[in-house]
Amino acid sequence: MASTKTFDYSSVDATGKRSKGKIDASNEAAAAQALRQRGIVPLSIEQAGQGMQKEISIPGMGSRVTLKDLSVFSRQFATLTASGMSLLRSLAVLEDQTAKAPLRKALGEIRSDISSGIALSTAMGKHDRIFPTLMIAMIRAGEAGGFMDDALERIAVNFEKDAALRGKIKSALTYPVIVLSFSFILIGGVLLFIVPVFENMFAQLGGALPLPTQIIVTASHSLVWSGPLTIGLIVAIVLGIKYALRTSPGFRLWWDRMKLRLPVFGSLLRKMAVSRFSRNLGTLLAAGVPVLQALDVVGATTGNTVVTEAMKDLQAAIRDGQPMSGPLSKHKIFPQMVTQMIEVGEESGQISQMLAKIADFYDREVDDAAEALTASIEPLMVVFMGLSVGSMVVCLYLPMFTVYQNIGGTS
Repeated sequence: MASTKTFDYSSVDATGKRSKGKIDASNEAAAAQALRQRGIVPLSIEQAGQGMQKEISIPGMGSRVTLKDLSVFSRQFATLTASGMSLLRSLAVLEDQTAKAPLRKALGEIRSDISSGIALSTAMGKHDRIFPTLMIAMIRAGEAGGFMDDALERIAVNFEKDAALRGKIKSALTYPVIVLSFSFILIGGVLLFIVPVFENMFAQLGGALPLPTQIIVTASHSLVWSGPLTIGLIVAIVLGIKYALRTSPGFRLWWDRMKLRLPVFGSLLRKMAVSRFSRNLGTLLAAGVPVLQALDVVGATTGNTVVTEAMKDLQAAIRDGQPMSGPLSKHKIFPQMVTQMIEVGEESGQISQMLAKIADFYDREVDDAAEALTASIEPLMVVFMGLSVGSMVVCLYLPMFTVYQNIGGTS
């Protein structure tokens, strides 16, 4: 039998009245289900008694609205509207509930716009820095088709899976970044504090230093100015690339193509792009968004201009009455399996379901690739760190070997 835990919750009922309390359940999902059976909508559920394990919130930090925030917002919004609560009251509850200041401010302005007669999708479109194009397009389709609850639920699922996909990549890259950072700090510490001690000892012993040792000593002398210069140069390059990506479409296209050609990482990025394309397009089509509009939204939300260019070609082909699978096969970023499955989906009239299956398949592919990447990078990072520190130690002890040889020769 699963152990029972105590959870703190905040909730709202059909009249909009908010309440807080405690509930015993095996996990958060079970707690949420129990609260819904009581006829109340859970807004937040946290395990009680976490104490110092709770995250520390620093004012001014972490205020950016993330995919996770948007998925939680969408799911809560869908639950509130499905419970019979009016749109304005639902937005008021969500505005009061959210901890992110930019999202809270946007919800207040959206509520004001809706009160004056503006549609929800139009009001959200004024805040495109917070609400993605995909979300606005699906809400517009939900308004037109009368299935707002379903559209919001689809948005929540889409954002949750996209956030999970990004999380897998971040997890795969976290270990090498930490090891590299620690290695550079360790090397800098050795050059600043250890090498000068050995240099004084070498000066007392006399004689010429071996070339590897001289290189280490020279690097120690120049680190005071070369270190900040290197960091400044790296920062300048990163900022320059970010500026070029924002201002030059040609550079952005070249950059995205180059990323897809990278060894190991290129295949992973390609699978991510295909997964995001399939899921976004399938979600939009299932929500009733017209094909051409859906392709326009997908091109703007995949995060890769190679896919964006493919969407432009695909739109032109569809306007000419061609099937979707034909133009896609001309773009190398889409594997043959993808185009064949889309062709089957077009023939059977189940294109959105087929796209969802493609997305699920490539989600698993990304998961497996990320795990394999992590497994292969870990020993490489250990070897890199060992070689870096070991070579510095050998360079520092080389003069000692020369001294011992001279002593042996003179005796």
